[in-house]
Amino acid sequence: MTNRDQATPDGRALRVLGRAVAVLSDLAMALAALALLVSLALIGWAVVQRYVFNDAPIWIDEVVGFALVAVVLLAAPSAMRHGEHIGVDLLVDRLSSRAKRWAQAWAALATMLVATILIVNGWETAMLARTLGLLTEGSLEWPTWLLMLLMPIGGVLLLLAALEVLWRALAGLPPPGRSQLADEEQQ
Repeated sequence: MTNRDQATPDGRALRVLGRAVAVLSDLAMALAALALLVSLALIGWAVVQRYVFNDAPIWIDEVVGFALVAVVLLAAPSAMRHGEHIGVDLLVDRLSSRAKRWAQAWAALATMLVATILIVNGWETAMLARTLGLLTEGSLEWPTWLLMLLMPIGGVLLLLAALEVLWRALAGLPPPGRSQLADEEQQ
C-alpha cells in the first residue's frame, strides 16, 4: 500500500470499487439509452405504419414494454451513483453535512435491501420460468426467463452502486457523482 492510498480517506479499495461500478453503470446506462432510442424509433415507425399505411405491427408494443423495463433496471445504478434517485430533497437539503451523510447511508442501505430482493427473487423467478418453459404472451412468444434476468442483473448493479454510496457516506466523502465543492456550495 502506498502513502497515497493510506492518506486518502477513501483508500485504494474504494477507488477500485468506484472505478468498477462506474464502468458497469456507464455500460448499463449506455444500454438503457440504446433501448430508449430503439423504443422511440419503433414507436415512431408504428405510428407511421398505423396512420399512413393502416398496418400497425402488433409486436412493437411488446418490444417497447420490455425495453422500458430494461431502461429502468439498467439506468437505476447510474441514478444511484449520481444522487438522482427519488428522495425528499426539501428535507435532506436542510440537514447538516453530517446528517446528510447519515441520510445517504440509510438510503443506500434501503437500496441495498431492495437490490437484494431483486437479485434473489428475480433469479428464482427467472429459473422457475426457464424450468417451466414459459413464453411471453402475444405475437413474439419470447422465453420469459431471459427477460426476467433483467431483475437480478439490474439488482447486482444497483447493489454495487449502493455499496459504493454507503462506503463513501460512512467515510465522510461526497457521493460518487458529486464533488466536495458542489456539496459545500449547497450549504
